[in-house]
Amino acid sequence: MRDDMIEIFEAGVRRADPAAAVTDALPEVTTPDLIVALGKAAIAMARAALTRFPGTPCLVVTNPENAAELDGARVILGGHPVPDAGSAEAGTAVLDAVERLTEGQRCLALISGGGSALAVAPAPGVTLEEKAEVSRLLLGAGLDVTAMNLVRQNLSRLKGGGLARTCAPATMQALILSDVVGDDLAAIASGPTVPPLGPPLQARAVLERADLWGRIPESCRRALARDVAEPVPPVETRLIGSNRLSAEAMLAAAPGATLDPVPLEGDVAEAAARVAGRAADGPALTLWGGETTVVLRGDGRGGRNQELALRVARALDGLGRPWAFLSGGTDGRDGPTDAAGALVDDGTLARIAAAGFDLDAALARNDSYPLLAAAGDLLMTGGTGTNVADLQILRVG
Repeated sequence: MRDDMIEIFEAGVRRADPAAAVTDALPEVTTPDLIVALGKAAIAMARAALTRFPGTPCLVVTNPENAAELDGARVILGGHPVPDAGSAEAGTAVLDAVERLTEGQRCLALISGGGSALAVAPAPGVTLEEKAEVSRLLLGAGLDVTAMNLVRQNLSRLKGGGLARTCAPATMQALILSDVVGDDLAAIASGPTVPPLGPPLQARAVLERADLWGRIPESCRRALARDVAEPVPPVETRLIGSNRLSAEAMLAAAPGATLDPVPLEGDVAEAAARVAGRAADGPALTLWGGETTVVLRGDGRGGRNQELALRVARALDGLGRPWAFLSGGTDGRDGPTDAAGALVDDGTLARIAAAGFDLDAALARNDSYPLLAAAGDLLMTGGTGTNVADLQILRVG
């Protein structure tokens, strides 16, 4: 049962293969004068584009885990999920590269998940350290990715259409691999090629509701005091991969399964309750796409998929029938760990108890990784080179 579930998950990851997705879209792309690839899938996307357009100047920004040599391209490594000095170098390099284009020239932008942190160009008056502090606060507040990106866009010269603004008067085409449930282009990598999610004052409202406004640096508060966002020139955009498409690929690989049309989103505790409710309906194979959130209350090690899996294991204790549940990140990395997520079953809690762990205490400090490691339930895929959010599978015997 567990092996079958891993195969189904891998089918979803394969559908998000960035090289294949770019290759399929390239017949509709006009020969570019510059290629900019940004995100966790940037290497594979750029390699596919350079195969079609050899010799085109190419700048690639990705994370260290997905780094690779790429003939004909400059590769810069940024930090993720918190920006670092490499992210600042990348943001400056990207803006400088597109700014050199002139009227009549074209840029091909290849955008994938993770770009928000991997390339940063803070708003005037904001330092990298101050913007990184805001990112850390956002990550620990349990906000969804759209809310976080709204704030990030308004503290950036690159995001919220900044790349497209800087590129003008040259024109831009964009191929986008979505890591955002619902595929809002303004939320993917914080939308460098599309208008922002909202104006600065709306970002301030998000921070106030999360009780973060008084905790962010003063320079960031000043940057968010503007009423309106700058206009963004139109960009020809195509979505080439997404969480929905990967979930549908899992369905095609799992005869008799049901794909829940409502993504598995929100707080992990609420998501676990929803999964448990489906399990109570009896034997079934149910699939989801989505992306949950975790409010950090402790200093433990883990990620949203691992914590969701543990909470599902606790909720299904005593179900009275065999079951298994998989939750994994399509990028192969769940939070700051080397696991993609977890695959738990009706024996997980017994294995955790035998190893001497206290489940409730671990959940209270967000420390899911050690328990799942002891139970042999970590989902280990290695970096996949793509990112289209998370996939979940529930099998009830």
